[in-house]
Amino acid sequence: MHVYLPIAEISVNVFLVLGMGGMIGVLSGVFGVGGGFLMTPLLIFMGVPPAVSVATSANQIVASSVSGVIAHWRRGNVDFKMGLVLLVGGFFGSSAGVALFAVLRRFGQIDLVINLSYVIFLGTIGLLMLHESVRAILRSRKPTGRRSKLHQHNWLHGLPLKMRFRRSKLYISALLPLGIGFSVGVLTALMGVGGGFVMVPAMIYLLGMPTGVVVGTSLFQIIFVTANVTFLQALNTQTVDVVLAITLLVGAVIGAQFGTQIGAKLKGEQLRSLLALMVLGVCIKLAVDLVATPVDLYSLDFHVIHE
Repeated sequence: MHVYLPIAEISVNVFLVLGMGGMIGVLSGVFGVGGGFLMTPLLIFMGVPPAVSVATSANQIVASSVSGVIAHWRRGNVDFKMGLVLLVGGFFGSSAGVALFAVLRRFGQIDLVINLSYVIFLGTIGLLMLHESVRAILRSRKPTGRRSKLHQHNWLHGLPLKMRFRRSKLYISALLPLGIGFSVGVLTALMGVGGGFVMVPAMIYLLGMPTGVVVGTSLFQIIFVTANVTFLQALNTQTVDVVLAITLLVGAVIGAQFGTQIGAKLKGEQLRSLLALMVLGVCIKLAVDLVATPVDLYSLDFHVIHE
């Protein structure tokens, strides 16, 4: 059974899209990520234009994140105060990112920027996370091994405007989560991601938050930032495909509930190593596609932008 996507201008198998949404929902519940880092490339592989993939993925992430947050909130694993500070930075970052997205699209460079951003960010973060998680697993298996702190205090922790986050047991400068939120907001707009693959390691290693609290708090922030991106993308670039978004949404909401149950049974270092492997897998596929000879050497773009 196929359905036509009016903005993407292609027909896709509705059951395949539902399955993709369900898989991303599971990832959202397990890892605390919106799943856009995987959904956007998968849509591109299906033939959906990169600009439409980015904007539509941001919309779908809202649903899977809401479902995941509810499940984590019931377990008491959401630091709402930290989430609100991250959210302020995320709103400013996502607004700036959508403006940059529109400029790059006007000059015809948005597809290249999207693909290069994925290769660079996913490759770097995936390698760092895999290295750290493997070391943590090896240390935990030593009989006399002692677990070291995931973060070290440096000049960043001496910044002003300190706030106390009781749920995370932290007393740090509010500038740190504001900066992280802003950066993730920009990435959400440019890459169609919730930013969890950046947010989660940053909250663990820079802020020093407990892994159990990080997942739910990350999803809480992702909800509102991706909603802001979806609204601005629909208003400014008209690249949100509603039919595709709704189909993905149905699968994602169901999948997220199963994901939270799976995530509760895994240790923190196991979660990070699995996420790192998935991030690296997507990165390698995108890198190969960038350098491989395309099937069609020439393509025509009929989209005309009127000033």
